[in-house]
Amino acid sequence: MLLDNLMKKLDKKKERIIEIRRYLHEHPELSFQEEQTAKYIQEFYVDVPVDSVETNFGGERGVVVTIQGAKPGKTIAIRADFDALPIQEETGLPFASKNEGVMHACGHDGHTAYMLVLAQTLAEFKNELKGTIKVIHQPAEEAPPGGAIGMINAGVLDGVDAIIGIHVMSNMKTGHIYYRSGNTQTGRSYFKLVVQGKGGHGSSPHLANDAIIAASSFVMNLQTIVSRRINPFDTASVTIGNLDGKGTFNVIKDSVTIEGDVRTMTPETREIVESEVRAFTEGLEKSFGVTCHLDYLNDYPVLNNHPVVTEHVHQALELAAIPEVEAVLETPPLPPSEDFAYYLEKVPGCFFYVGAMPASGEVYPHHHPKFDINEESLIISAKAMAAVVTSYCDGNEN
Repeated sequence: MLLDNLMKKLDKKKERIIEIRRYLHEHPELSFQEEQTAKYIQEFYVDVPVDSVETNFGGERGVVVTIQGAKPGKTIAIRADFDALPIQEETGLPFASKNEGVMHACGHDGHTAYMLVLAQTLAEFKNELKGTIKVIHQPAEEAPPGGAIGMINAGVLDGVDAIIGIHVMSNMKTGHIYYRSGNTQTGRSYFKLVVQGKGGHGSSPHLANDAIIAASSFVMNLQTIVSRRINPFDTASVTIGNLDGKGTFNVIKDSVTIEGDVRTMTPETREIVESEVRAFTEGLEKSFGVTCHLDYLNDYPVLNNHPVVTEHVHQALELAAIPEVEAVLETPPLPPSEDFAYYLEKVPGCFFYVGAMPASGEVYPHHHPKFDINEESLIISAKAMAAVVTSYCDGNEN
C-alpha cells in the first residue's frame, strides 16, 4: 500500500528531518528577510525528482514545488512557513540561534524540515501517486500583511482543489493530533492612535492640555468594548501593548502614541470592535479638546476550516493508524491568528495541529525566549500530511 511505503521511507529519514530542523533553528531569519532560508530550501530540491521549483514566488522569497503524479486526480496544496521572530533565544540548546535577537520561537523551522523531507519522499513515489501536489514554502507568516497574500496574488492557488496546513503546538500533547471545523483561529486587527494635546509646565496644567490624561481615558474606555458591546457567547480581546507617554516628571506631555491588538472570531465582531474604537477616538477629541490620528488595520482574517475537507482530514488521520499517534481529537477555538486564513478564503481547506509538548514537561508558549518543541512531532507531522495528501488525491475526499 502506498501510504505504508511512504511511512516506512519517512521513518528512515527521521533523523534527517531533525538535522534540517536544527540547522534552520541555528540560522533564523525575520519575516520578509529570509534570504538564506529561501536559498537553503531551493538548493534542497536540486537533486529531488520534482516536476518544477519556482523561486521568489510572490516577490517575497516564496518557493513553490510541483509534484505531478503519474495518474489523474485532484490537485492539493500543502503549506509550510519558514520565518522567525525578533526574540533573543534563551533555551540553552546546543543548536540555539546564531543570529543575535532572532529566534525560531514558533516552530516554523520544524514545519520546513518535515515538509522538505515529505516532499522529497512524495516525489520518489510519484509514479504511484494520483493527482498533483503543490508544496508551498511560504515566507513571512509572522508579520503583517503576511506572506500568503503575495503568493495568492501571484497565482499559487490556481487550479488547486484544496489546501492543507499543519502547525506544531508546544502546549498540546505529543502523540495527539487536533482538528476543528469552521471558525478555528481568531482574526487580527492592529491600531495606532496618536493623541495630540498641548505641552506645558507641570506647575501650570491650566495652560496646557495633557495628552496623558486623554490617552489614559481612552485606554480605560476601551475595556468596555468586550464587556458591554460583545455578545457574551462570542470571542474578542482588545489589548493595549504600547502606551508611549514617557517624558520628564515636571513637563506636561503634549503627545502620546497608543498601539493596540484586537482579536475576534467572527467578521461581525471585528466590525463592532473597529466601530467602537473609532467612536471612542471621536469622543476623546470632543471630551478633552485634543486632536487624534487613528490608523486601524484589519489584517489576518478569521481562520475558517472547510467542514467537508476537515472531516476528510479527520477520517484520513484515523484510518492511517500512524503508530506514533495516540489520539485524533477536536480542539476548541484557538486565540492566535494565522495568515493561512487567507488561503482558506480562496479555496476549501483545513489547518490542523500536531502536539509537540517537550518530553521534559517544561512547556513554554509560542513566541517565548525558551520555546522548544518535541522533535518527535516532526515525523508525526510528515506522516499525518502524507496520509491526508494520498487519501485526497486518491479521490477519497468524501
